[in-house]
Amino acid sequence: MDQAIMQRHLARAERHVTEGEAHLARQRALIRKLERDGHGSRAARRFLRSLEETQALHEADRDRVRAELRIAERARPSTNAFCR
Repeated sequence: MDQAIMQRHLARAERHVTEGEAHLARQRALIRKLERDGHGSRAARRFLRSLEETQALHEADRDRVRAELRIAERARPSTNAFCR
């Protein structure tokens, strides 16, 4: 795969991870508020588990793209004049 495309994939994966962290924080805050105000939080906790599972997928995708980029960079011929 073209390295520029891989860099775009990585940027998108990083954005998904960052956005996911924000979603998780908001959901955890909502659960705390629900519980503090005496409301049930079962559905909110189920949704949190779903968000956590999705976040794990985003992180795995980011890590996979990072690994692919490292492999591609090692395989790319060096442009350093001293390595010729």
